[in-house]
Amino acid sequence: MNRDATARDGTAHVAPRETLCKSALNTTGIPGYDYCMNPYTGCTHACLYCYASFMCRFTDHSEPWGEFLDVKTNFPEVLAKQLGGRRKHPEGRVLIGTVTDAYQPAEARFRLTAASLELLAEYQLLDVNILTKSDLVRRDAGILRRLPKCEVGFTITTMDRSVSDVLEPGATPPENRLAAAAELLGSGVSVWVFIAPLLPGLTDTEASLAALYRSLRGTGIRDIRIDRLNPYPGVVRRLKDVYRRCFPKAAADLEACLRDRESYRRDVADRLRRIGA
Repeated sequence: MNRDATARDGTAHVAPRETLCKSALNTTGIPGYDYCMNPYTGCTHACLYCYASFMCRFTDHSEPWGEFLDVKTNFPEVLAKQLGGRRKHPEGRVLIGTVTDAYQPAEARFRLTAASLELLAEYQLLDVNILTKSDLVRRDAGILRRLPKCEVGFTITTMDRSVSDVLEPGATPPENRLAAAAELLGSGVSVWVFIAPLLPGLTDTEASLAALYRSLRGTGIRDIRIDRLNPYPGVVRRLKDVYRRCFPKAAADLEACLRDRESYRRDVADRLRRIGA
């Protein structure tokens, strides 16, 4: 494990490794998008429920997900070549941050995302969509407003710090994400919030969802999207461990969700209706 600083909850932070990439703009099969961009490999937010942990298989790292970070130092240069190449220019929608967070702490130092956004604003070819758990994105509000079409999505699973500090140890606190979302929205940038994933017995309770919706609506955010937990084996293994250690009273809720996902889906739908979501 290679660490050099301290994350917000006291856990050690990962020392980045500089690498080179061959491609910056890649096609994607994610519905609604044509391309994806990931300036980093790995993510020091270290969210225990992160589906992107499968990326460990495609690296030469032995560290667990959240404990390594590769910085693609030539990312902007490669992107510039792809945008300005002689072949047909790319068109459509690009999602930034599909298997990493483009605004994780290392971005404050390396500015790969900022440099890439400058290029996208210069070429005016693609509709840009960003998904993040960081308030660092507001640093680039001026660039975002120059893009032809831009949306920023903030993943916020709960406003309860006793839960988020355990499950999202390296991410910006949820109240800071909410403040950044409100600031961007007020500056004219389109913003949405992603409540994902819903975590049984923790972030999916009627009280938790009602509190989160009140906070979001109070800042003027109306575009709210939800996704339920996808039971990837690695994710389930990590969650079962952390439930056992930190949230034992909710462990039965997790097991019930995994056992009967259709009943769980109906229960969540009922809760959302009751709070007027």
